[in-house]
Amino acid sequence: MQDDFLDKVYDLETPDALRRHYDAWAARYDADLEAQGYATPGRCAAALKAAGLSRDAAILDMGCGTGLSGRALRAEGFTTIDGADVSAGMLEVAAGTGAYRQLVNTAETGLPTGPYAAVTAIGVIGAGAAPAALFDDCLAALSRGGLFCFSFNDHTLEMPEYTARRDIALASGRVSLVSEDTGVHIRGLGSTSKVYVLKRN
Repeated sequence: MQDDFLDKVYDLETPDALRRHYDAWAARYDADLEAQGYATPGRCAAALKAAGLSRDAAILDMGCGTGLSGRALRAEGFTTIDGADVSAGMLEVAAGTGAYRQLVNTAETGLPTGPYAAVTAIGVIGAGAAPAALFDDCLAALSRGGLFCFSFNDHTLEMPEYTARRDIALASGRVSLVSEDTGVHIRGLGSTSKVYVLKRN
């Protein structure tokens, strides 16, 4: 992979460095990830379908990147998807997919507040991506009874600052667990991820 964008992502330490990295990667992101067998978007979209989410439910795809996740949601029949991301370069590519009703640059306007029937954070919250605090922001954007579908990869599952957000939300009764599944994340790297669907109570 030229420039090793995927390898370098885990070494980024500031939001600005992360944004610059993803802006530079945007043009090749889809090709790089698809070549490596990026499976998590499809798994998350299938998990939402299995959870019974209506096909026309309003979904916020948080950290939508170039739209791989939006395309996966569309492939499962979902039709009303808004995307949000910090990278203008990634959003430019996402706009060309036709997957989204609207796109929001959160670096300029802040996070969408909803309420949404579902929020996804697919490969977004964790090492080399968004901070743990985004977990609570995603829950805040949900309507009562709404579904939050997210993934934690192997790196993230070893980092208590991320897993604690999940555990606290479940223990408090703020959310309940609908489903949890471990499977392939990026096949070419031999990595796995855990896909969760939570329901906001």
